[in-house]
Amino acid sequence: MIKAVLIINNQGKARFARFYANISGERQQHIIRHSFEAVACRPSTWSNILEDSSKFGKNIKLVYRTFATLYFIFLVDRAENELAVLDLIHVFVESLDRCYKNVCELDIVFNFTKVHQILNEIVIGGQVLEVTVDEVHRAVQEIERLERKPDTPATQLRPRGAPLLS
Repeated sequence: MIKAVLIINNQGKARFARFYANISGERQQHIIRHSFEAVACRPSTWSNILEDSSKFGKNIKLVYRTFATLYFIFLVDRAENELAVLDLIHVFVESLDRCYKNVCELDIVFNFTKVHQILNEIVIGGQVLEVTVDEVHRAVQEIERLERKPDTPATQLRPRGAPLLS
């Protein structure tokens, strides 16, 4: 299960953080700080997977990839496959890139709601929902289309197969 998704720049500033566990803000800041410290000092030739129970908690692994000046970090439990998580990070970045047409740090900072929306198409409640970039992009475009449409009928907003409430 995915415990957190972080995007941190190379200066240590968190640009995006989503935690899938109910933890205090102080603990979240602790995790963000230690995640950055752990990945910033690692040579690029080392593994992108690390475990440190004293910093991240028992049975938690940190899986990350670096793109330009950003670290994309996923904190996951031991049951998750590390290589699948690396692939999931790639799907997330590709989805961001497709939605923003060459994503940069400022896109993430100023359009964080869209970043949440994209991540929600990929991960819900810490569980992986979708791993196809095309499907994620299609879903985000559909949401944007419905948001732009001024008088969207309720039947278009409800899930398929769900009954109408009277």
